[in-house]
Parts: sequence; C-alpha cells; structure tokens
Amino acid sequence: MTESNKAERVDQAEDTDSNPLRVKLIPFMDRFGILMVILVIGLVMYALQPEVFFTWRNITNIFKQTAANGMLSIGMFLVILTAGIDLSVGSILAVGMMTLAVANAGNVPWPIVIVLSPIVGTFVGFLNGLGITKLRMPHPFIMTLGMLFMARGAANLISGGVPYSGLSDPVRFLGSFRIYLGEIDGTKLNLPVVILVTIVVYFAFWVMLEHTVFGRRIYAIGGNPQAARVSGINVDRVLIAVYTICGLMAGVAGLIMAGRTNSGFPNAGVGMELEAIAAVIIGGASFFGGRGHVLGIFGGVMIMGLIKNGLNLNNVSSFWQQILIGAIIILAVYIDVLRREFATRH
Repeated sequence: MTESNKAERVDQAEDTDSNPLRVKLIPFMDRFGILMVILVIGLVMYALQPEVFFTWRNITNIFKQTAANGMLSIGMFLVILTAGIDLSVGSILAVGMMTLAVANAGNVPWPIVIVLSPIVGTFVGFLNGLGITKLRMPHPFIMTLGMLFMARGAANLISGGVPYSGLSDPVRFLGSFRIYLGEIDGTKLNLPVVILVTIVVYFAFWVMLEHTVFGRRIYAIGGNPQAARVSGINVDRVLIAVYTICGLMAGVAGLIMAGRTNSGFPNAGVGMELEAIAAVIIGGASFFGGRGHVLGIFGGVMIMGLIKNGLNLNNVSSFWQQILIGAIIILAVYIDVLRREFATRH
C-alpha cells in the first residue's frame, strides 16, 4: 500500500471517528425519525385545536379518512422498492369502485359485489406488470401512465360517466361500520372496522417483506436488478407479482372508499397516486429502490392524514395544503439524498 493510500484511509477514519454522535444518530433517525415527526405534528395540531384534535372521534376519523390512501401506499411501496413507479393506482381505484357500484345497482348478490373491486384491481395490476416486463418498456412510468388513462376511461364507460349511490350494508361494512367498545366519561368509543383492516394488511406486508424469500427478492431487485438476475432470481416474475399486488391494494382501496362514501363515482381517486407516492417517500422509502420499511410507510400515511386533518380543523385553504404537502415531499427526497451521500462516505 502506498503512503498516499495510507494517508487517505487515516483521514477517512479520523473523519468518521470525529463524528461518533452523527454516526449513531443517522441510523436511529432512519428507523424512528418518522415516529418523532408524527409526535411533533400531533403536538402542534393539539396546541392549535386542544379541545378537538385528540378526541377519540377525531383520531378515529383520521384513520378512516386515510385508510384508502394507506392501501394505495403499501402497494406503491412494493413498486418503489423495485425502483419502479405506478401512476395508475388512482384510476384502478376508480374502475374497481365503479364496477362494484354498477353491480350493486344491478342487484348482484353482495358476496360477489364485495370481491369485484379487488379482482378488477388485481387484473389491471397484472396487465401493468405484464406490459412492463414482456413489452420491455424503458421505464414503468410509460406503461402505468398509459394505464392511468385506460382505467379512467373504463371507469367512465362502465358508469356512463355518472355516479351510483345507495350501496348495501355488507358492501359498506369495511368503509363505514364501527365496533362499539364501550363508554368513558359519556364518550362512546366506536372503533371503525377499517382500522382493524389496515392493521392486518400492514402486518401481513411486514411479514412478507421481512420474513419471506419473496420479500428479500424484492429488496434485491431494487438494490441491483442485474445482480439479482445473476443470482438466479426471476426478475420478471417478481415484478409481475409486485405490480399485481399493487393493483390488488388499489382495488381494496376502491372497496373501502365506496363503503365510506356509500357511492361509486368515476372521478374517484384523481390525484391519489401522487398522494400515495408522497406517503411512501415521506415514510423513508427511496426512489432509487431497495430501501424502506413498512412502519415508515404507515408513518408517512399518518403524517399526510394528520396534516390534512389539522389544517382542515383550522380552516386552512386546500390550496395551502397542497403547497405544504409539496414542500414536505421535496424535503423528504432531499433527506434521502443526504442519507445516501452519508452512506457512501461511511
């Protein structure tokens, strides 16, 4: 080893050792920073609306209002883990929702109506994955952008461009029903069913990503797709499965939104693909792929929900809300860039 190389290594070691707190703090913030952000936002919103914000009803409403985005975001997370993107999830939500609503209006038995939106979402997601892999699209952006328009057009064709309302109770169950837990100081504690659904879904995704071969393959493809191929992973098959699951979650989101609004409307989900991407990036996932965890994504969804709820309680214009969320997305991506630079140096 030359003297210059020795000197360079010594300098690097000194640079690392001179910042021991920083070296320990970065991994800690990477894992738990999202929870600290949620806590800070919650305290700020509580200070602005102390009589309303931390009531049982408002907290459960936040979970209800963010449930559909939570389903879209966890599906989008899988896609972004592979360094891909799916711009069609909002439109998939709409076409699944309208299929469900039209079938309900046609007196189709409710067990069939309930599964229609997830089935439609799964099929469209499968088409996305098939198109990306078999048509050798240069980037998933192209295929999913095309599907965005196709699915939105299909939602309007199915419905004739008009909304349908008056869904049956079983169809509305996931999106609107509550479980009575009891009463404390005159306050009825009703737990929305959709909260339990969200917990079960996120736990299932955590198990899949952290404790299965399929999950490890997703991370491997996002980290280095060429190395994944060389190691024997069928990259195309995994990508098709990932986009299929993403479509499935968009279909589930359509079922939940239909239940919450007691209707189906063809312009449902407009812009929600961007909200899902925002939640995933805010939650610590990387656009470069191969990085992120389920808890962070849940945190990203909750941050979006807390901000919207708090600003609505304070009668802040929706236009200012859009500006704030856009600024948060830019900040989240910038933090990801800094994190990657730090990982490269150390």
